[in-house]
Amino acid sequence: MPPIEDHALIGDTHSAALVARDGTIDWLCWPRFDSDACFAALLGDGAHGFWRIAPAVPVRRVHRRYVSDTLVLETEFHTDTGAVRVCDFMPVREDTPRLVRIVEGVSGHVPLHMVFAPCFGYGDRTPWARLVLGGVSTKAGPDALYLATDLLLRLEHSHVCADFHLAAHQRRSFVLSWHPSHLPPPRLPQEPVLMRKDTQQWWRAWAGRCIHESPWREQVMRSLITLKALTYSPTGGLVAAPTTSLPERLGGVRNWDYRYCWLRDATLTLLTLLDAGYTQEALAWRDWLLRAVAGEPDELQILYGVAGERRVTELELPWLPGYSGSRPVRIGNAAVSQLQLDVFGEIADCLYHSLRHGVRSDDEAWDVSVHLLSFVEDHWHEPDEGIWEVRGGRQQFTHSKVMAWVAMDRMVKMAQMRGMHGAQVEHWMALREQMHAEVCARGYDARRNTFTQAFGSQALDASLLMIPLVGFLPPEDPRARGTVEAIQRELCYEGLVRRYHTHETQDGLPPGEGVFLACSFWLADALTLMGRRHEARELFEHLLSLCNDVGLLAEEYDPTTHRMVGNFPQAFSQLALVGTALNLSREGGPGQQRSH
Repeated sequence: MPPIEDHALIGDTHSAALVARDGTIDWLCWPRFDSDACFAALLGDGAHGFWRIAPAVPVRRVHRRYVSDTLVLETEFHTDTGAVRVCDFMPVREDTPRLVRIVEGVSGHVPLHMVFAPCFGYGDRTPWARLVLGGVSTKAGPDALYLATDLLLRLEHSHVCADFHLAAHQRRSFVLSWHPSHLPPPRLPQEPVLMRKDTQQWWRAWAGRCIHESPWREQVMRSLITLKALTYSPTGGLVAAPTTSLPERLGGVRNWDYRYCWLRDATLTLLTLLDAGYTQEALAWRDWLLRAVAGEPDELQILYGVAGERRVTELELPWLPGYSGSRPVRIGNAAVSQLQLDVFGEIADCLYHSLRHGVRSDDEAWDVSVHLLSFVEDHWHEPDEGIWEVRGGRQQFTHSKVMAWVAMDRMVKMAQMRGMHGAQVEHWMALREQMHAEVCARGYDARRNTFTQAFGSQALDASLLMIPLVGFLPPEDPRARGTVEAIQRELCYEGLVRRYHTHETQDGLPPGEGVFLACSFWLADALTLMGRRHEARELFEHLLSLCNDVGLLAEEYDPTTHRMVGNFPQAFSQLALVGTALNLSREGGPGQQRSH
């Protein structure tokens, strides 16, 4: 299986596919991000579904890129006899999900081989394939795919194959459509080349709305386009990643389904979109958040489906061997049932920054905030599973308490912005002071001059980098500085930040994982805030060097094997990249300092 970083993303703001450097699409869920995969070779092998178009002779060099300011991917294969270009994209959806592959001769004369081998239900249901006029139809259960092409196709067992040659300036096209199996295949709306033109124009128009200016404009724009691609446009929800079960350690069991929307991403998503000029998308995200959390606070989940669905039951798929043998392969996510107090702070912070940035406010948002705050008031002192969703039992995590303080702090500030005074606001202010005092008393190790992962613990945790970023303590406070320095000293490996030491923390799983890329961006932000801009910029440039050849990041990075690990591409990593670029490009400190 190709390395995780050998993949590129294409998508239509409803679903997404991964394309490997060898011309193979080995991951695609249709018709939504969280639908069953029809190509699942990424988590198994060819028997679990793939679609490859590549030269039939040895390839000497591969070069790929996105067409500027778009999500249209071009992969050039250079051989001894010539070169060809495969252009992959998914037209921005109006009704039917489609994926288009256009193969063009660049120079010389190149023989090519195509294998189309879908397998529905995450590689569990081999479809019935039937050659029809203008292509092939495949069906299994409720799903059907129709591949339209003017090439002569042939069936080889469950595979659909074709061989063809291209000289310079010659072109062949393939259009794949999904449809419910009880309905006829959809008609093509236009020629593939026109579909490509329209898709490029749509993405360039969207990219043209960006107001960000910095030395890293290209990397920022690629991250923003990736974030837009991971947004489910009908609702505004942003999935954490388009994949499931890509391991945090190769061969390990830390394999989770990230095709859902996490409340924890709320503030960073909002600020990133607002600061880049995407007010419409920020408002859609805020509104998704309000719909998702509506109801009783004790029923709040930390993650939801793309339309706000609550049932994301975790299951294991035993027929899939996993990426590089990393089992189990999971769909759904059991963390949905955990208590994670920090998300209440994220919600309040998101709504506060919405108000502060002029995003329209309404009584519903205020009522939801008050309702959720009552839960924080009653439960902030309890242990929880924390930001890292540990499965080894609840603890008194310091970061969770800090974020409970954030919930109270932002409510006080929103009340003041609304012109509120009186006993209720004074009560919130008093409780805010009580929370602050308890965290400083129980979460701080004076001997080592650092906050710790949990009350009474000796362990460190990268989430403590948030202490100055959310305004819990000013960056010049010796305790905040000491915490940042302790994390640099004890959690960094080759300059990058681990979440925590997995052999010290009882997280319910075997030890071992890569460094967490978002945490490394947080360190750069903290250094910027502390006036150590040169160090911050060096770290940021190092992180940019870890992006793959088309600008994408996974959740984690293994500095020993120099491989990306974890789900890919990961929204949190791309969000953090944009945030740090914005912070470093502004004089006087981070524009996204969340205490503002």
